[in-house]
Amino acid sequence: MKTEKKINLFVQGAITPEFIADSIAKHQRKTHIGAHDIFLGQVRADTIDGRTVEAIEYTAYEAMALEKIVEIREAAFAEFDLSCMHIYHSLGRVGAGEICLFVFVSSPHRKEVFTALHQVVERIKKELPVFGKECFGDDSYSWKINQ
Repeated sequence: MKTEKKINLFVQGAITPEFIADSIAKHQRKTHIGAHDIFLGQVRADTIDGRTVEAIEYTAYEAMALEKIVEIREAAFAEFDLSCMHIYHSLGRVGAGEICLFVFVSSPHRKEVFTALHQVVERIKKELPVFGKECFGDDSYSWKINQ
């Protein structure tokens, strides 16, 4: 009987450098891994209509997002020789300059991690039901469009 690993996708607020460093450090014991690749999505202080983004407030259709992330992960593991993959996305308010998406892919060989990481991040941006409200200093906002 196959047991499914519980996926922990969401983090409240920004993903901290300490969280990222701890995730990397935990992989030192996994000596069958030869390569890691990491994507860090950071909130930009874009200027839109003369206003600067101070933060993005993330919400999600959480149940659907968890189903979709399992689908994305399973497809990547089926296509590539991967050892492990960790994906974390922020919920709530994340300030400009802070990390909102952390994808960490590991494999015995480097070629797989480069290609797999790119594919996984593109699918997350296109398919994951996560929504961002860009917040400006004047208390106004606009809904972010993923690009």
